[in-house]
Amino acid sequence: MKKLLFTLFALTLFQFGAQAQVSLENPRGEVRLNFLNTIFIGSVEVGYEQFLSDDQSIGAEIHLNDRFGYRRGGDGRDFNATSFLLSYNFYFAGNDTGKIHVSPFFKYRFGEYREAVDNSIAVTSLNGGHIGLITGYKWNYNNFAFGPFVALSRTFSQEVADQFSAVEIKAGFNVGYRF
Repeated sequence: MKKLLFTLFALTLFQFGAQAQVSLENPRGEVRLNFLNTIFIGSVEVGYEQFLSDDQSIGAEIHLNDRFGYRRGGDGRDFNATSFLLSYNFYFAGNDTGKIHVSPFFKYRFGEYREAVDNSIAVTSLNGGHIGLITGYKWNYNNFAFGPFVALSRTFSQEVADQFSAVEIKAGFNVGYRF
């Protein structure tokens, strides 16, 4: 009985070790941060990507202190918004160390934009959906992933389109870890 339990325990350890080795060689998930926008506009954009295969994945992100494009607060202007983004990512034209990616996405932003106008506060609701496309390049080095991207989206909120624009352009540089 002791030999059977020892053998079962040894096989279990071997199985976990084999799975850990596979996950380091062929990661299935990635967490990332767009540190460029955190530095320049104070928006914290954190994401997770689940790989379905070597060239496709599903992504989810949360953008805290989100802004429309690269508009800044201050001088009587204040953004108070959060966004959730879902994407389907396609990787191509590269090798294991780096690939181009294209990602159609849906983003929902909620919150408000306040602006001082003629001794009063004008409030614009930022609630609304966006549909867009992200493209960029991602390098992989020892399970670290990093690279630039550009996102182009269209908002479906008329109030946002009237205040800013119906089309939003954003860019950044993601740094992540694959596991």
